[in-house]
Amino acid sequence: MSAHQYDHGHTFAGWVGCAIGSVAAGVAGAGVVLVSGLLIAGGAAIGVVALLVTWALHLAGWGKGPGLRPRAEWGWRVRDSSAPGGHEECLGCRLAGRRPVRAAGVVPVQAAGERDASAAVGADSVR
Repeated sequence: MSAHQYDHGHTFAGWVGCAIGSVAAGVAGAGVVLVSGLLIAGGAAIGVVALLVTWALHLAGWGKGPGLRPRAEWGWRVRDSSAPGGHEECLGCRLAGRRPVRAAGVVPVQAAGERDASAAVGADSVR
């Protein structure tokens, strides 16, 4: 049995990205304290590296898409089985050109209590 009862989204891509991002924040912070534009720029560059490494690991299957994963894939050392086809509603997969293929004529099932997505389109853009 897992130590936790919910999918917290802990993944290898998340841990690696967080570690590299922490180094980036430390370098940029040291740049602020030492008033060094070079260290601040270096911290920002390391931050970009953290973003790219995390994205690459996600696309390689070491991350997770939006939503819950199957219980067997909750561990952070488990690869995501749906990554090669792309995740629906995942910005990283869309930027990489991955689009999940739906069967022709299949409409996604709306969960109980879930709002209709077509009614929400443009609802927050009206001011």
